[in-house]
Amino acid sequence: MTTQPGTETAGRVIDVLLLFTDGPDDLGVSWIARELGLSKAVVHRILQTLVARGMVVLDPQTRLYRLGPTAAALGARALREFDLRAVSAGTLRRLAQETRETVTLTALVPGGRAYIDQIVSTHEVKMTVELGRRFPLHAGSSGKCLLAFLPDRQCEEILTAELSALTDRTITDPATLRTELAAIRELGYASSQGERQADAGSVAAPVFGLDGDVRGSVSVCGPRSRFTPEFVRACAPRVVEAARDISHLLGWQAPGANGRVASLAASSHATTEGSP
Repeated sequence: MTTQPGTETAGRVIDVLLLFTDGPDDLGVSWIARELGLSKAVVHRILQTLVARGMVVLDPQTRLYRLGPTAAALGARALREFDLRAVSAGTLRRLAQETRETVTLTALVPGGRAYIDQIVSTHEVKMTVELGRRFPLHAGSSGKCLLAFLPDRQCEEILTAELSALTDRTITDPATLRTELAAIRELGYASSQGERQADAGSVAAPVFGLDGDVRGSVSVCGPRSRFTPEFVRACAPRVVEAARDISHLLGWQAPGANGRVASLAASSHATTEGSP
């Protein structure tokens, strides 16, 4: 089927905008052209159109572009309307109170995942995440527990592609990662020690939608020094319970292949009271 000129142009505009979710905050014409395989003239025309509509703005000093007020307004509206974020708010607050660490909510997005909400720890030394930026699924607990519960074919497509190292602890060997994902499916949660962000530890569990497909993940994260094996073991049931509660709010019912998720969540009620 032949691609219509208007469709091709719209696709290029979207591709340019998507670069701002993955790359640096400020992008130049040459960098964008090289990344997308387009001519500088084409990229310049697209950027001028986006500038005129407030989607991006040009810094006159650096001659670099960044997302503008219209993009920010669209993003804010999307977050307000996103049911996963809306139904998760109360559960995230409860988990933050129980653990006293930063709690995050991640959504599965095309090409990876993105944090869509967080409640920051009350500790003086704490971890925060960048909302809206796309990250690969193989790095960090929030991504790994999504990857573990994707359909087999989709998971394999990711495992056989390039697995980039975000830190020196990121798992980039497909065989090692397959073993890790099998363990995550068995446990019902994932943990990480500096795999996406150096010196950060985390525990995450998957969130499922009405159709049983994985939609996102909930995590507790903070400095690696506090994420001892004992803390992870105590924290994991609470994280799984939170993810299960959000899944139920989205309409998920039958545990199916994720029975371990439900059983581990149930065990959280037997956890010693107080923050883990």
